[in-house]
Formats: sequence, C-alpha cells, structure tokens
Amino acid sequence: MLQEKETWFLVLEENGRVGIGECGLLRGLSFDDRPDYEQKLAWVCAHIHQGEEVLRKALVDFPSIQMGLECAFMSLKAEDPFALFPSRFTKGEDALPINGLIWMGDEAFMQEQVAQKIEAGFRCIKMKIGAIDFEQEMKLLSAIRNRFSEKEMMIRVDANGALVTDTLKKLSRLADLGIHSIEQPLPAGNWEETKALCKKTPLPIALDEELIGITSTEEKKRMLSTISPRYIILKPSFIGGLSGASQWTELAKEQGIDAWVTSALESNIGLNAIAQWTYNTGFSGPQGLGTGSLYTNNIPSPLQIKNGYISVNKNEPWPKISTLIS
Repeated sequence: MLQEKETWFLVLEENGRVGIGECGLLRGLSFDDRPDYEQKLAWVCAHIHQGEEVLRKALVDFPSIQMGLECAFMSLKAEDPFALFPSRFTKGEDALPINGLIWMGDEAFMQEQVAQKIEAGFRCIKMKIGAIDFEQEMKLLSAIRNRFSEKEMMIRVDANGALVTDTLKKLSRLADLGIHSIEQPLPAGNWEETKALCKKTPLPIALDEELIGITSTEEKKRMLSTISPRYIILKPSFIGGLSGASQWTELAKEQGIDAWVTSALESNIGLNAIAQWTYNTGFSGPQGLGTGSLYTNNIPSPLQIKNGYISVNKNEPWPKISTLIS
C-alpha cells in the first residue's frame, strides 16, 4: 500500500492573491511519467505569463500538469483559494458518498481491510482483484455478500487488466454475487476484444486505463463508440485535468455511457479540487475519493471521511498557502 508519493504544486501570486494547484504524477501509471517531467514544469513556470489557455494546449502530453495549472488559476481567481467551486459541499453542508478501497494482497490482508471498511460505515467497497488466486478472491467476495445483501452493500471490483483467461466465465461468476461492476477486465488497447466482451458480459464493465493517453477528441469518440462500455472512470490527473474530465463526461453522455470519478492518489490539495468538481458536476452514486487518507505526510485540510462520505469540516480551516510551500 502506498504511503508516500512525489508531488509538485504550482503556486501563482498576483496583486497580493495566491493560488495553488497540484500536479499529481503517479509513477508507473501516469501518461506523463517521463524523464522530462520536471523540465516541463520548469518551462511552465518560466512561461506562466502566456496564460492558462495557451499553456494548456502546449501540455497535451502532460495531463497532470494541465490539472495543476487549471486548478492554480482557478484558485488564484477564487475569493477563497481552496473553494474552486463554491457550493453546499465547500460550506460543509453536504457530503459525497465514496467507496472504500480494498488493496490487493494476500487473503488475510484483504479480509482485514474489508472488516475495517465495514466497521467505518462504508456501504460501497471497491476490491482490487487479480493479485491472488481467483478462487480465493471469490471466497472473500462471497463472504461479504453472504453477510450483506446488494441493498446493504454495493461491491465494485477492479481487475486492472488482469482477467485475460476465462474472462467471460469469471464475469458470470462475479455477476452471480450481485457485483455492481468491474473496472478494466482486459488490458488497455484491446478495443475489439473489450468490445466483444461488453456485448456478452452479464456484469457491467467500466473503462479506466483505457482512457489514459487518448488526447484527441476524435480518438475519444472513436474509442467510446467502438467499445461501448456501461461506465467510464474519470481520473482528472490522468486525463487532462478537470477540463479533460468534463469533455470525457460529455462525450460519454452523448453515447449513453455513465461515469464516476476517482482520485489518483493526490494529496489533499488535488483531492479537494476533484471532490468539489465532482459535487458541482452532479455525479450520483459512490465516488472513488478517499485516497488522500493513505499518506503519512499529507497536507492538513478540513476534508474528512465519515461513515462512507467525504465532506468538509466547516470548523477546521485550511492552512495558509504560504505555510504549505515554506
């Protein structure tokens, strides 16, 4: 389980105002995990006078920097630099339901996590599968379902492309347990195979890694129309920031495809922006927004997770940006 991660912040200052945005690179998974990443960040800082629109176009291959850039500009313009999308959520008057993430590991480790999430009040859990024997994973999922009905507990699974053998049989067995959906059963890039699977599957399929690295509007449309999944998973730091996520959302809607939002192990700065955008956009159902609690050295924030919901504690202020970057 990840407990630390490299993170970069873009901080803008103008006429006494300050804005902050997080460039949430995730080594090994981000499309922009490349040797010249820090060089590109330095280039952005040197050319910040060109403005957000010009820079965003130049950063098409650096989605996490796009994310940090647009959030920094929104933060700079906002009355409160941490309230990018003022709402009942930012005021601490409403909350978003989230799933409890169960990390891959041996059976005992996964059982322990499940017990902790249930004890913490989660009513939707997302379990990574494919790391251990499928029969052991089925045994664990069956134990959860025997204890909680579909009404009482939503279960999502994420295969990360690991179900490459007997895929349809495995999806059928998962469907028998009343699993809500499965993320990325096949490796990304296998459009025709995934398309065929989506036509036959008894279990709704959500695409995740499939979205990463597709930057042109036409290619996005082509992928969605070719595969025609039930859901797509939006990770803003991986797909062009909040603007990129908004475009994916609209393109998916045009084809009757639903979506939900997942953070990509950002710190509380990035998580805060994504949660606010998610609330403002009106996504329904549990979102994947609980990952900020993983870190041992996260930035203090009023974000809190209680009983399977993420919300803002209105009695706990954000620290000053100057203290975060000193």
